Amino acid sequence: MTKVLVTGGAGYLGSVLVPALLERGCSVAVLDNFMYGQDSLAAACYHPQFSIVRGDVRSMDTMKPLLKDADVIIPLAALVGAPLCDRDPLAATSTNKQAIVDMLELIGRGQRVILPITNSGYGVGEAGKFCTEETPIRPVSLYGRDKVDVERTLLERHPSAISLRLATVFGMSPRMRLDLLVNTLTAHAYFRGKIRVSGRAHARPHLHAQDAATALLLAAEARDTLVRGQRFNVGDDSSNHGVRDIAGLVAAALPGTEVTVEPQLADARSYRVSFSKIRKTLGFARRFSVSDGVAEILAACRRGAIVGLEDPRHSNFDSLKRFGVPTLLSPAA
Repeated sequence: MTKVLVTGGAGYLGSVLVPALLERGCSVAVLDNFMYGQDSLAAACYHPQFSIVRGDVRSMDTMKPLLKDADVIIPLAALVGAPLCDRDPLAATSTNKQAIVDMLELIGRGQRVILPITNSGYGVGEAGKFCTEETPIRPVSLYGRDKVDVERTLLERHPSAISLRLATVFGMSPRMRLDLLVNTLTAHAYFRGKIRVSGRAHARPHLHAQDAATALLLAAEARDTLVRGQRFNVGDDSSNHGVRDIAGLVAAALPGTEVTVEPQLADARSYRVSFSKIRKTLGFARRFSVSDGVAEILAACRRGAIVGLEDPRHSNFDSLKRFGVPTLLSPAA
């Protein structure tokens, strides 16, 4: 039985991934600091192969016994998003980069590490070109720079490491986020009847949380010779949508939505990505389109599973602004 450690396993992506790992027959240990007050893994607690620790990924006293027992390590624990990291850069770098570098001292050569990072490292991209895994990385934010730095360090120092460069994630999750582009445009359309987008035709790839979890499963189960030391863009070639395209999909799904085109917004990232490598190497194919994600979020709003835009726990930045980043948790906390 494969033993998997997922740090940040109660977060937006982790709370989708962990049940999928358990369904595959893995033994799963989760470390999370529960900074959003979430109970997103409550349904997994009955499972005999599931365990969870409240702790801080930056504490190697906490991490050491968890790392010792793991065959596969998936470090999801992070402060996610450029505005969030800019607000508390010390906490961001210590969590997003230094904690993973410190883990390397405690990981054996035979343990597989699957590092999810972000496509945003491609920055503003190159006009008319699709970014491949060989395209120069040009992150434009602290969040992107830390992720790129830790990817480089991990692949240089650990022989069984894999990097998955995820497209912008969307869709429903037990730890829901409404600060992701598809999610926030859909929720604003439902609750406020209007959305605003940039006048510039930004383009970025998008990936459903369920499909991101599938990619992580494929990376965990693949033959070592196929994946060790490799970088994979994760997404689908048909998911390279512009912001205004997504606004159009939302408006089509919710007639009457007012779409306002604003002058250039602050975030200038725009890039198109090729996903042929992961498709050819691991057979990855997306199951859920952006339209599927819009439809499921609208359905959740109508059912009352999403009740509004005001809860700061649904936004990483708003939550940090309201509650702050937890101080370093001791192993006994």
